[in-house]
Order: sequence, then C-alpha cells, then structure tokens
Amino acid sequence: MRMKRMAALAAVAGLAVAMTACGGDSDEGGSGTGAGGIVGKAESQKKLVIGVKADQPGLGLQTGSQYEGFDIEIGKIIAKGLGVEESGIEWKTTVSNNREPFIEQGTVDLVVATYTINDERKQKVNFAGPYYIAGQDLLVKSDSTITGPDQLAGKTVCSATGSTPAKRITENYPDARLQQFDAYSKCLPLLENGQVDAVTTDDIILAGYAAQDQYAGKFKVVGSTFSDEPYGIGLKKDDTDGCEKVNEILKAAAEDGSYKAAWDATLGKSGTPAPELDTTKLTHCGAV
Repeated sequence: MRMKRMAALAAVAGLAVAMTACGGDSDEGGSGTGAGGIVGKAESQKKLVIGVKADQPGLGLQTGSQYEGFDIEIGKIIAKGLGVEESGIEWKTTVSNNREPFIEQGTVDLVVATYTINDERKQKVNFAGPYYIAGQDLLVKSDSTITGPDQLAGKTVCSATGSTPAKRITENYPDARLQQFDAYSKCLPLLENGQVDAVTTDDIILAGYAAQDQYAGKFKVVGSTFSDEPYGIGLKKDDTDGCEKVNEILKAAAEDGSYKAAWDATLGKSGTPAPELDTTKLTHCGAV
C-alpha cells in the first residue's frame, strides 16, 4: 500500500513539473505577448494605464479630472492602435523622477511624458519612438540678458529632479547654481519673482509655459538649444513585442495624418507647424 501511495505522489509531482515547464515558456524572453506585455493586456482587458505629465501646457496638462495636450493625444493614438478605446485609458500623473519606477513596478503600462530616450534609462525600461525631438533651452524674464547656457555661471537655474536637463546643467555647467523641484511648474513663480534667473528644460515645454495667460509677456524662451531630446514611449524592459507594436502604430500615424492632427489640436495652436515624424529614427526595441 505504501509503495502505491509513493508511486502516486511521484506521478503527481512529475505532472506538476511538466505543467510548470510548459507554462513557463509563454513569457520566456519577455516577448510581451503574455500577461505582462501591453499587447496581451490590451487584447484581454481592453484597458491601459498611461503615465503622463499633468503640469505642462500644450503637452500634458490636467484640469480637474481631464488631461489634454500633445502627449495625451499620442497616448490615445497608441491605445487605439492596440485596440483600446479612449474610455479604457486610465491616465496616471507622473513626474520626471518616478517614470522608471512606475514602469518597473507595473503602476503604469506606458509612459508618454516628454520622456527623453537615453542609454541610462534604457538599462531599466524599453523605449518606442521617438515621436518628437526637442532641444534643451532656457526660459528667462523678458528683460533678461542671458542668451545661452554659457552665461549661467553664478546664476540660479531651476529644473526638475531626475530630469535630463538638470543632469546636463550639473555636468556641463557646474558654475551654475541648480535648484530642483519635482515638477517644472514649481520653478515659474520663482522666476517671476526673481528668486531664480532661468528655468531649463526642453524648448517646447518652456514655450507652453511662457504662453500661459498668467505669464503672458513676462517670460521668453532664449532660443539657443543645446541638446537633442528624443521623446520616447516608455514600457517594461522585456516587452519587446509591445515596443515594436507601438513603433508600428507611430508609423501608421505619420502616414494617415493622425500624428499631424494631434499636433494641430494642441501645440499647433501656438502657430508652430507640425514637425515631420521621421520614422527612420524609430528605436531598435530592446537594444541598449
């Protein structure tokens, strides 16, 4: 009797091992088609959580429970391409310093938040895109004599903690005094009252701030960019299939006019014409 019982237990154990081995193959290599990938989630749940900025006029701005801006429209295009209706999108406010943790921890499925693609971030997350290439610039008072970053020695410059612009000031312009907050918008009152001499981030973000009614005529964008900032769509490091699918969606958006329509409805209101989306520069998903 004891031998029969042991044989039965061994058979059950063997079956469990076999089932585990078969089940483990579906997500091996991070194909993105399993439960952890955006393609699989979109197909099965018809829902996506997208991380966006909430304080960047023209790009990602929250008013009440509503979000609007170019990044928001790009998020809608991606969701639609994945088969998710606008009603299935949950917008999640992100700041510069929590974008990688939000992706890694599964707080969001995607991040579309003026998110510069760089090698350091690619160690932690995957990027589709870029869908826009910005350039770092300076926002100063209208009567300021600052004309570029070489004049920042001894000046106080404000930026966002964890951002590429803040890091560039620290590394390339060490004689500037850097003040950091979790959001660029917190720098603007300090610029207005003279507590800082300049705010630095990407030119298109600064233009959106300067165009706000409460700051009309008070600020100017210097217009001397000193970087290239390719904006990407962040997603989990191993979600290669999801990344490739997003790139396919961006290519289609460039061809069918929806990319231009997204620009015209947001940043285009400033009078700036829509840029061409250069699909030859889309990332090689998973490459570091």
